[in-house]
Amino acid sequence: MAIMPDSWIREQSLENGMITPFEERQKREGVISYGVSSYGYDCRLSDEFMIFTNVDNAIVDPKNFNPSSFVTRKTDICIIPPNSFVLARTIETFKVPRDVLVICLGKSTYARCGLIVNVTPLEPEWEGQVTLEISNTTPLPAKVYANEGIAQFLFFKGDSVCEISYADRAGKYMGQKGVTLPRM
Repeated sequence: MAIMPDSWIREQSLENGMITPFEERQKREGVISYGVSSYGYDCRLSDEFMIFTNVDNAIVDPKNFNPSSFVTRKTDICIIPPNSFVLARTIETFKVPRDVLVICLGKSTYARCGLIVNVTPLEPEWEGQVTLEISNTTPLPAKVYANEGIAQFLFFKGDSVCEISYADRAGKYMGQKGVTLPRM
């Protein structure tokens, strides 16, 4: 398995739609950077947020998820409460090739502020917008910015094509659009 360079990411995105919309170079003009990097792609955060709250004393249960666990906001700046988290999504839509595994990591700019983006894989032949989990590990409220960089995706090409892809399994998160809640 090999990590793929910027030239491969650019080619796959522009010719095969692996990442859309695609930014050919990192943008940094007064914003948290996004776009293709040396060995990855820094995605942008959309303006859709589900902020977790304890107003209704709901229990977070992945097998029986209660929507009263959060409030929904559409905004350019999201304030994450102390010791809490939000669900959000990427602006970009991903279409992962069959011989590639993608790993999502948080950007160091946010990590240095105590904000952690959950590490998550994008499996071979998965397609959709990525739902991101952003945790505020600090005792203070924290800001995240829509339309700016939030996480980096690293692309690993396998030595051979996988036997069964996410699409073959008809995975439950295939083709997701918008912030997607846990599914059974």
